[in-house]
Amino acid sequence: MFNIQEELKKLPDSPGVYIMHDDKDTVIYVGKAKSLTKRVHQYFQASHDEGIKKARMVEQIARFEYIITDSEMEALVLENNLIKEHRPKYNTMLRDDKTYPYIKVTVQEKYPRVFSTRTVRKDRNRYFGPFTSAYAVRDTIELIQKLYHIRTCNRKFPESFGRERPCLNYHMKQCMGICRGCVSEEEYDVNVKEALSFLSGNHSEVLNMLTEKMQAASEKLDFEKAAEYRDLIESVKKCTEKQKVTAGDGEDRDIIAVSSDGEDAVTQVFFVRSGRLIGRDHFFMNVREDDDLPGLISAFLMQFYSGTPVIPRELFLQEDIEDKELIEEWLSEKRGSRVYLITPKKGTKEKLVELAEKNASLVLSQDKEKIKKEEGRTIGAMKEIAGLLNIPGISRLEAYDISNTSGYQSVGSMVVFEKGKPLRSDYRKFRLKTVEGPNDYKSMYEVLSRRFTHGMREKEEDVESSFTRFPDVIMMDGGKGQVNIAKKVLSELKLDIPVCGMVKDDHHRTRGLYYNNEEIPIDTRSEGFKLITRLQDEAHRFAIEYHKSLRGKNQVHSFLDDIKGIGSARRKELMKAFDSAEDMKAATVEELAAVPGMNQRAAESVYEYLHRAENKEEN
Repeated sequence: MFNIQEELKKLPDSPGVYIMHDDKDTVIYVGKAKSLTKRVHQYFQASHDEGIKKARMVEQIARFEYIITDSEMEALVLENNLIKEHRPKYNTMLRDDKTYPYIKVTVQEKYPRVFSTRTVRKDRNRYFGPFTSAYAVRDTIELIQKLYHIRTCNRKFPESFGRERPCLNYHMKQCMGICRGCVSEEEYDVNVKEALSFLSGNHSEVLNMLTEKMQAASEKLDFEKAAEYRDLIESVKKCTEKQKVTAGDGEDRDIIAVSSDGEDAVTQVFFVRSGRLIGRDHFFMNVREDDDLPGLISAFLMQFYSGTPVIPRELFLQEDIEDKELIEEWLSEKRGSRVYLITPKKGTKEKLVELAEKNASLVLSQDKEKIKKEEGRTIGAMKEIAGLLNIPGISRLEAYDISNTSGYQSVGSMVVFEKGKPLRSDYRKFRLKTVEGPNDYKSMYEVLSRRFTHGMREKEEDVESSFTRFPDVIMMDGGKGQVNIAKKVLSELKLDIPVCGMVKDDHHRTRGLYYNNEEIPIDTRSEGFKLITRLQDEAHRFAIEYHKSLRGKNQVHSFLDDIKGIGSARRKELMKAFDSAEDMKAATVEELAAVPGMNQRAAESVYEYLHRAENKEEN
């Protein structure tokens, strides 16, 4: 049996992390210490006031353990990792981890590309963001293409010169035609440098250049070209308007403020890049009775910036925090250069922090209940599923379904839920190639094989797409049979991804989950159950819609389309000339040749096709 007083005597006078467990061996608190023996002893001293939250926690401690580290910095990092893993009841927690889109320019490769990504790597390429809106990223990339004709394709040059036909962007004059050898590397690099300057916020030069070109086109009476430049000017202005100037120094910084009502807290972050406010976002946090603002700010900094790839040079805070120097050192190490935690006391900078605080208070007062309810439906439901499966940190689920009509025109669907919400941009359709007839197992085998083979290939090629993002759990629409098909595919591809079946009852309603060779019951009134139902329904809907669209295309297919030499024009004329296929079959070769657009050879092809069955019977 664990004797707390005896174990306290064994604590070393070293930096490290301590982990508190309750009588069910659940982790209820994780903390760091410069000296483990001094810090942990404090919890059990009657004279030491730790506050209401800690007093309640101490009552529940059945045992503790500790991990020694070489420095206080290591303890800080380990504490944060353990908090994220165990999500202890008495630690202050962010209620969700958000990822943001960035714009990436691959300056480390020949003929650089520009595209959207949510993964920022230390690969010496250029990243711009974060953007809080995927639409803003898309609009900005489209504008970059129109202005500078930077490619977005995944081709590798010079290896791919002349191998494939130019893409649609080339024909739309949004790409310089690298694949056709239309531009030298030096010419292309000039455009890339201008695009980088634009993404860095230098918009005035672009506006001046476009205005000059518009005026020159007007003077030459080339009004169509002038209108193109006018539209581009409007697009640039629209992009500029979204980025309100907040400071004249051109710095990168995040402005952070917290508002708390004692039960919940909202942290508001303004993202300022090159002196411009490019976006803002808010985060709900779980709060205990005696959490103060400095403690909430510290918890937010550690949890948010441990998962955020880009850290600006300056972070403006509304109050000074206890571990300021330590957290500055940690952030600087992650960034690769000095990071400053600043608490502005006057002027414009202080007003920016006050503005962030007002926005946090507004969200807390107006949206608290709505957001908590939505979090229950999404993030809370994901946590519930993670608990049922005993898989920590589930964020991305993928579900699959097969649709066909008696085995005809079989298709597969892949739907993705991320953090409890449909991620429709990552949905994918599969038209089956190797399976004939109604065989759901073989169909699912083909779909999963194609999905993960495609993803592995693109990972090897360092291509970023929805296929390269693998799920935390694969959710199969069915029980043991469907789960085993998925496991077979993963085994063959040497992938380790958990697979869970969504088991249905005799009335085709979900009754439980099939995982690790056993059926796990699930409360049909819970948010987790409702999320699983939404996932199943969405996979089914997406597959059926795709199948219907293919059926619709097939229904307008004419037998004339299968005859060599008969195109759309001849087909239309033949259908005008004859009321039915029987009338066409009764016609002679000469009568068919007399139809407008037809000739002797085409007429013979139609005649032979229509009388092929009779010829087979005679033979």
